[in-house]
Amino acid sequence: MTQQVPSTEPELAGVRNFRDVGGLPTVDGRRVRHGVLFRSGHLAHATEQDAAFLSSLGLHTIFDFRNAADQKLEGPDVALPGVRNVNLPLSDPADGAEFWRMVRDGDIDQLREILADGKGASRMIASYRTIIRERTAEHSQVLHALAGGSVPALMHCAAGKDRAGLSVAVTLLALGVEREAVLDDYLKSNAKHRRYKVRRSSSSASAYSPEVMELLSPLFDARAEYLTAAFETIEETWGGVDAYLEKGLGITPRTRDRLRERLLD
Repeated sequence: MTQQVPSTEPELAGVRNFRDVGGLPTVDGRRVRHGVLFRSGHLAHATEQDAAFLSSLGLHTIFDFRNAADQKLEGPDVALPGVRNVNLPLSDPADGAEFWRMVRDGDIDQLREILADGKGASRMIASYRTIIRERTAEHSQVLHALAGGSVPALMHCAAGKDRAGLSVAVTLLALGVEREAVLDDYLKSNAKHRRYKVRRSSSSASAYSPEVMELLSPLFDARAEYLTAAFETIEETWGGVDAYLEKGLGITPRTRDRLRERLLD
């Protein structure tokens, strides 16, 4: 039996952006079941108490969407006994390596060059579009696993915002969750206690000045325009969610029914 987690969000010391996706409404009046689908930032810094809480959820599978560079930077997830960990990188560590080095190490002039005048937000939008268009095999694997019984499941990346956010969104669309509810859940990553902590090489005050933080904000915000771009890409590329699921991800109506049986009340 799936454990019913309390509605009060737990205070996890070493894991940011954790939440149960349960309760979201579908277009046909059902709701996502509590205790079957969770999302978070990485688990590399989970404390013993965090790990004990996560273990209490009865997780079957953890989907880690980080790439090798992320794992080298943050470390591997804390191991949870009896839980299957599936690593499905949704971004290429070589793609933008120099860009992210500049984010960590660059001075203000360099940051202005790569991020000012909307360039940061444009990069994020392009990234969301690319993941939807090109990572169909990975999203297909996730949905087939969930439909096959790999629940309860936790999806995470580094911040739990972008790559995990897209995979959760794809899952919710497959379940028939209302589009506005998908977006509302995505935007919850902006809450102060959930946000990823920006890490820069220098610890000086200037490395985290108001201008620097403003320049970096598009990279660390969850913005409606990002997820909307993903939705638009589905429409532009496949003509709609149903065609995206069937033609893009290979999700048959029967698989979709099994997914709904597993995850909906």
